[in-house]
Amino acid sequence: MATPVVTKTAWKLQEIVAHASNVSSLVLGKASGRLLATGGDDCRVNLWSINKPNCIMSLTGHTSPVESVRLNTPEELIVAGSQSGSIRVWDLEAAKILRTLMGHKANICSLDFHPYGEFVASGSQDTNIKLWDIRRKGCVFRYRGHSQAVRCLRFSPDGKWLASAADDHTVKLWDLTAGKMMSEFPGHTGPVNVVEFHPNEYLLASGSSDRTIRFWDLEKFQVVSCIEGEPGPVRSVLFNPDGCCLYSGCQDSLRVYGWEPERCFDVVLVNWGKVADLAICNDQLIGVAFSQSNVSSYVVDLTRVTRTGTVTQDPVQASQPQTQQTPNPGVSLRRIYERPSTTCSKPQRVKHNSESERRSPSSEDDKDERESRAEIQNAEDYNEIFQPKNSISRTPPRRSEPFPAPPEDDIATAKEASKPSPAMDVQLPVPSQEVPARPSVMTSTPAPKGEPVIIPATRNEPIGLKASDFLPAVKVPQQAELVDEDAMSQIRKGHDTMCVVLTSRHKNLDTVRAVWTTGDIKTSVDSAVAINDLSVVVDLLNIVNQKASLWKLDLCTTVLPQIEKLLQSKYESYVQTGCTSLKLILQRFLPLITDILAAPPSVGVDISREERLHKCRLCFKQLKSISGLVKSRSGLSGRHGSAFRELHLLMASLD
Repeated sequence: MATPVVTKTAWKLQEIVAHASNVSSLVLGKASGRLLATGGDDCRVNLWSINKPNCIMSLTGHTSPVESVRLNTPEELIVAGSQSGSIRVWDLEAAKILRTLMGHKANICSLDFHPYGEFVASGSQDTNIKLWDIRRKGCVFRYRGHSQAVRCLRFSPDGKWLASAADDHTVKLWDLTAGKMMSEFPGHTGPVNVVEFHPNEYLLASGSSDRTIRFWDLEKFQVVSCIEGEPGPVRSVLFNPDGCCLYSGCQDSLRVYGWEPERCFDVVLVNWGKVADLAICNDQLIGVAFSQSNVSSYVVDLTRVTRTGTVTQDPVQASQPQTQQTPNPGVSLRRIYERPSTTCSKPQRVKHNSESERRSPSSEDDKDERESRAEIQNAEDYNEIFQPKNSISRTPPRRSEPFPAPPEDDIATAKEASKPSPAMDVQLPVPSQEVPARPSVMTSTPAPKGEPVIIPATRNEPIGLKASDFLPAVKVPQQAELVDEDAMSQIRKGHDTMCVVLTSRHKNLDTVRAVWTTGDIKTSVDSAVAINDLSVVVDLLNIVNQKASLWKLDLCTTVLPQIEKLLQSKYESYVQTGCTSLKLILQRFLPLITDILAAPPSVGVDISREERLHKCRLCFKQLKSISGLVKSRSGLSGRHGSAFRELHLLMASLD
């Protein structure tokens, strides 16, 4: 017998007025399930925390209605495309525009971030798909093949493929490592609204306005199954994180489907109307919908929804006979996203016609349009950039409590709802001591004991130290009051070593500062290096990094050996400073170094040129030494992995 579905499995969480005019696009952050981004006809991009009434941030820059928005996986960047064809990328931490990308001739209908590396794919009403390099601020490649507007784009979990869905009733699969189309999936009789990759298998799901969902085998490039009879156009689909089922969002319901054979596990009635996006967090499915200027959010408790086992009869298809089930519906019949390297065929270069590209009225956008080109000239670069070196590590959801169900659900839920709801902040996790004890649905691997490999830059307590050791002993009430000198002596007791370290550090910084006041940056850095204290070097580099114009070629020769030490440090703050300094050096001096080394020898004696050539050779040798370290660490997960992968791309020309 199947587990009966509780009546209250879905509830409306909140409704907000998101924009002053109509909302045209919105997206949920998949990592946390709590961050919501909306784009409207008022040309703004607004950020919200689910279940919070006030807007967190409002981003401006577009001069026409925002048609599409997308958050990257760590929820640190957001990209938005406008009706005029322009694309802007914002850094959420700095709350400023990071890049402006021009080139499309019509509305931006779809966007997606590459799972690793700073790449964005955009689909437009001009039928073109463009791949953008945010770092280089330009278009890497343009994919042509659709005959109507491209409504949805999705990168595969391994980052090697790109799936596109369009109004021409087709789904296309593009190979990023080869820069060409792999296959086309026809079959839908209406515009295809959404596509979604299976998290593990070579499987792709597509939902269409023809009220059908199709599953495609990406190994054999053929349809696996087709589900018909949806109550309305399929607006959003999402695979369960473990890949056991597919959630489909329609006009008034959430449906849970399986494939091989196709079947409906469960139906949850949700009056969310025009549902736009789905996300899963804490065994809850969060859905968002919009109507005019209002945005509504809904929650479905997945612990009460049938996903596997006995099939729940679909009320819409109750009159139709059920399809016979296989004994093991969850068994995977396809490979996972781990493929051997393949030989890349040379992609066709795209010649941009400046007159045919859409121009913005402002002169700044004209400049951006001219710079929005970063074509990949070498076919092997596709495989180098988009071929993952190891398995992709996905960012886990940020710690947060499930949304409490309405009190009328049942007695247990009412008791739980009567408790004060913990504050849910998108930016800061809830401290562990404030989380009420409750049975956990998912158990994680316990953290290993001992000192971590990387010491975080911000911690609640020092490593290997007890705060109580640094506090004065509790005074006896009858004891006479201590004078100031005795109190200071008692506080400093046992801290002679720390005082010596701090005194030495202060002395070293005074030495560097005395040289700095003379205005000679190079001598200041030399003195910091001669002290042989990385903490002093880090303090100095943090100042120099604030102003890129302070960097000179002779300064690089001194700093690069220190950067190599910083990148190998166990302290997170040291690694961050080293990555920032290396990125500035690569952006400012790597083209100069390669050009000078590649130039033919000059005629006659040019002492300044010889000195410059010597510095370039020295920097090149040091960069080659660092590139091996960067390449070995580009497979790390989290913030460090992203920084090392970006440096690896910048240092690709050294190979």
